[in-house]
Amino acid sequence: MKLNKLALTVAGTLLAASMASYSVSASAADIKIGVSIWSSTDVLGSDSKRMLDAAAEALGVDIQYVDQGHVSERVTASVEQLVAAGCQGIIICNSSDTEMVSAIKTCNDNEVYLTQFYRIISESANPDIYEMAKASKYYVGAVHEDEPANGKALVNILLNKGCRNIGLIGWEQGDATWLGRWEGYRAGVEEWNAAHPDDQAKLSEPQYAGTSSEGGSKAAEALMAADPTLDALIPAGGGGDPLLGAVAAVERAGKVKDIAVVSTDFLPDLGERLANGSMAGQSGGHYCDPLYAFFLTYNAVKSQGDYSGQFIDLTFPYLYVSSPEDYGDYDKYFEQALPYNAEEIVALSNMSVDELKAAANKLSIEDAAARAAK
Repeated sequence: MKLNKLALTVAGTLLAASMASYSVSASAADIKIGVSIWSSTDVLGSDSKRMLDAAAEALGVDIQYVDQGHVSERVTASVEQLVAAGCQGIIICNSSDTEMVSAIKTCNDNEVYLTQFYRIISESANPDIYEMAKASKYYVGAVHEDEPANGKALVNILLNKGCRNIGLIGWEQGDATWLGRWEGYRAGVEEWNAAHPDDQAKLSEPQYAGTSSEGGSKAAEALMAADPTLDALIPAGGGGDPLLGAVAAVERAGKVKDIAVVSTDFLPDLGERLANGSMAGQSGGHYCDPLYAFFLTYNAVKSQGDYSGQFIDLTFPYLYVSSPEDYGDYDKYFEQALPYNAEEIVALSNMSVDELKAAANKLSIEDAAARAAK
């Protein structure tokens, strides 16, 4: 396996004290894959890491993480750091479209494969960046969800529960996933209002929380203060911590029974929250986007393929729960266990792109339960 160019430079100049970096080694590894992630310790990040560590162990691959906090200069520096550490492939999230310009250039210059997870470059909003990615020999593609559909489904959970005055909490302005979800929330409200002229709903302009619990709490407090008639909140995402802060703010205000909350990125105590009413519904939960991005990158490194002229677009279906009963099997097959065992991971790693797309679209609570029963 050839060494990338930047790995031959002094890596120490790229290290920053604020960037958490550590490795999980697998035996007899000759492939090393880097993970640039907003956080490997919050709710979604820790589940993502748990799944990736299992894949690395099953395949005998070295894996290295850099937590970059979704801070722009740290996102771009994380790619340089992972290249310098000798990674032959990198998977990345969060990453804005503009940050991907630097990430792709770094990977092109150093012959390192790059795949996004939980994200995709917007072809409509940033066609030049999309074409840059498509032209790259080393940009493999993106694993993500249909975010507008997700947003519409979540806002419909609220509308069908009788909510009409919905407060919105985003995380980072310009983030592609956030913009997709926001598009879906707006579309759901607009469709409802067109069909119900005498029963109108409204969606606030977003308050931005970043990716912290404190940010989520302050955003929820601001929305409740601005409109005492608020009857629903959507903390749009950001890894789970903004949602925790928003729910805590609603609880402190004594409005758990008055304000319904839906979000994306499952909480570890979601079953209890659905039962006590502090959550009305949630989407997400399978945390397998990074696993499939890992497979795409692993196979690119193995094959040393040329990805110019391609843009692999692998879309996952979301999981939705809106009752304690919905949550029971999710907890059993996705929290108490991983949705794929080591044997299944090895089988997935040998699949073609089309076979991986089919496997991704099949993933559900019922699919995980059926495989676990075999």
